[in-house]
Amino acid sequence: MSYDIRKVAVIGAGTMGGGIAAHLANIGIPVVLLDIVPPDLSEAEQGNRKARNRIVQSLFDRMAKAKPANLARADRADLITLGNLEDDFHQIADCDWIVEVIIEQLAPKQALMERIEAVRKPGSIVSSNTSGIPISQIANGRSDEFRAHFLGTHFFNPPRYLKLLEIIPTADTSKTVLDFMVQFGSDVLGKGVVVCKDTPNFIANRFIAIVGSYVSEYALENGYTIAEVDAITGPVVGHPKTATFRLTDLVGLDVMMHVNTNLYPAIPHDNYREVLKSPKTNALNAQMAERKWLGNKTGQGFYKTVTAGGQREFHTLNPETLEYFNPPSVRFDSIGAVRKIEDLGERLRKLLEMDDRAAQFIRATTYYALAYAAYVTPEIAYNIVDVDNANKWGFAHEAGPFEMWDMLGVRDTAVKMQAAGYEVADWVQEMLDSGHERFYVDGQYYDFHTGAYVALPKDEKHITVAALLKQNKTLAQNGSARLHDMGDGVLLYEFNAKMNAIDADLVAMGNTALDRLNTDFDAMVIGNNGDNFCVGANIAMVGIAAGQGMWDALEQSIKELQTLTFNLRHAPKPVVTAPHQMALGGGAEMVMAGWTAVADHESYIGLVEVGVGLIPAGGGCKELVRRKINPVMKSANADVLPAMQEIFQNIATAKVGTSAWEARELGFLTDQDAIVMNSDHRLARAKQKARQLADAGARPPEVEKIYAAGRDTLYALYLGIRSFEWGKYASAHDALISRKLAYVLCGGDLSEPAWVDPWYILDLERQMFIELLHEEKTRERIMHMLQTGKPLRN
Repeated sequence: MSYDIRKVAVIGAGTMGGGIAAHLANIGIPVVLLDIVPPDLSEAEQGNRKARNRIVQSLFDRMAKAKPANLARADRADLITLGNLEDDFHQIADCDWIVEVIIEQLAPKQALMERIEAVRKPGSIVSSNTSGIPISQIANGRSDEFRAHFLGTHFFNPPRYLKLLEIIPTADTSKTVLDFMVQFGSDVLGKGVVVCKDTPNFIANRFIAIVGSYVSEYALENGYTIAEVDAITGPVVGHPKTATFRLTDLVGLDVMMHVNTNLYPAIPHDNYREVLKSPKTNALNAQMAERKWLGNKTGQGFYKTVTAGGQREFHTLNPETLEYFNPPSVRFDSIGAVRKIEDLGERLRKLLEMDDRAAQFIRATTYYALAYAAYVTPEIAYNIVDVDNANKWGFAHEAGPFEMWDMLGVRDTAVKMQAAGYEVADWVQEMLDSGHERFYVDGQYYDFHTGAYVALPKDEKHITVAALLKQNKTLAQNGSARLHDMGDGVLLYEFNAKMNAIDADLVAMGNTALDRLNTDFDAMVIGNNGDNFCVGANIAMVGIAAGQGMWDALEQSIKELQTLTFNLRHAPKPVVTAPHQMALGGGAEMVMAGWTAVADHESYIGLVEVGVGLIPAGGGCKELVRRKINPVMKSANADVLPAMQEIFQNIATAKVGTSAWEARELGFLTDQDAIVMNSDHRLARAKQKARQLADAGARPPEVEKIYAAGRDTLYALYLGIRSFEWGKYASAHDALISRKLAYVLCGGDLSEPAWVDPWYILDLERQMFIELLHEEKTRERIMHMLQTGKPLRN
């Protein structure tokens, strides 16, 4: 039997249910979202549909207003139909997938499954999002056909942003259903899918509950401050900036306590479970919970934002006194010594050789995490790969525990762990005794079932720069960019500077890429696997050059960037851009420089140059006029002003699309550009698109004339700018920047509108950019951004 999910029912509209519904709607799948009828309806309200949907409506409204946004754009809410479990339960009858996200109690879940079975169509898939209740028990008493189509689908909150999806089959789940949901989860939902055994809390939460409890108790027992722990357990060890206690504040202390409380009785066989009842941690958590200090949701937890002297300060809790204080800067010699080492393995190896308080903390918690990972993996997972991926995808760790152990050296670390009193699981010792020195080697992983290496699962849709480097596919490189052979006649132009910022080397490699495209390849992809696609120009170099009066050099470098984006756009062979995460300023201009784009759904694209006192000058102004103004003005009697005001406002306010769909509305992506849900598949999809264009004999985009609106539109924008300045909404320098932007967008003060050569607009971009760099206040903005990471209003 084949499956196709075209409509989904989500039962339970709370934080997780609403988030799942939003994620499905973002993809374009219609959703029925149901919740209970309010138990306290008055007699008059019994027949009032609005009153009967009060709970689901309020939960939906909360979801829609949440930050970060659950909905990729506001109109995706139209795909979600709200209802209640008494009046609208019949609506699940034509749904292809029914997701249960109700209270974490077995009896209500089982009762709901009985109701679902009476209504669902045969062949529809039913799943539970439970985080701790055994999946097999939830479907007890249901028919064979129901159980064959039933499994666990455990999303992580918020579902739109967190990559991990744990899928938990039961012994009765059809393999066809399991295989379909794994593929659907990866290809359509865009998730990193891990198949888990049906054990308490599955993989990620089981691991983090035990290890996180140990980290907290070790910190409290040994007198570390909240700020010290988060400085130690963040990026320096390959974890996010949320580290330990900031993460608890983000998730909610009550959620963490609930997980631990439920987990303890469920794992009587686990030798590590007593850490869940750590005395200092539990006493502190109870005191905080009693005071409703649950984290971000209640305004304070381990951290509290305080305004002092007009400035926001982040105070931390003193666990002994339960008072908040402004912590001093945290400094550890060991962390200072390694913070510039980019490679995680090298950084950790050096840290573990040191002996200050930070190194001692890292040594104890790392050894504990490795010990528990090895101990629990055979119970909760089918292989070590899933444990590593669950930690990376669920908690944004740079490496999973077994990958980290490889980095440190398995045998040497095992000896040190045992010497320090931490156990090494029997299967790991057997692995070493049999001469297997690593968990991963040459595209294989160690299988604890067979005691041998087996091939890693291969996803043909996942292309990485690391793999191309390993395969010696690199053709050219400098300090900021590289060229790789992706195979099948497609070239990859990859940015790899710090933050992938644009500089002379990156531009030079772009020109080399065009040369290689013309002579040796059929098509080209512009993309990378960095944290961000490209954050724009290297403003430090721009600021230094301006400060030294290197005006001719600046003029030349800007023209070279404009020439590159222009030539990429009109290259004789297909050029496909593949943006992800932040594509700002010059990064947005590079996104628009291709024939077409294949964008990650989490692409945040915007022209933000006004934040440093400048305007776009790499073709961004020209390109937005071409995309947003040209189509309007090709119609008879069209009014240019509304469209012009839109792009002027978006650039002048540095508006950034908060999803690829919003970027499309803003003009940075077009309706023809593809949006992919799984960023791991982005480069492969871009390669596929480039190859398709080449095979179809596609012709390059024509060089279009650009509509220059001229003086009347320019003066209308000037009037608006003056009004903002008079109303104190804009400083004099804001107004100056805005006037120069308006001048470029309108094609100067032409006496009447005209269709002009694109280089006419590009020359204006460059001229206004240089004029703004002459302004002291612009150079102050650049310096302030470099020093603080924040824009200056002067």
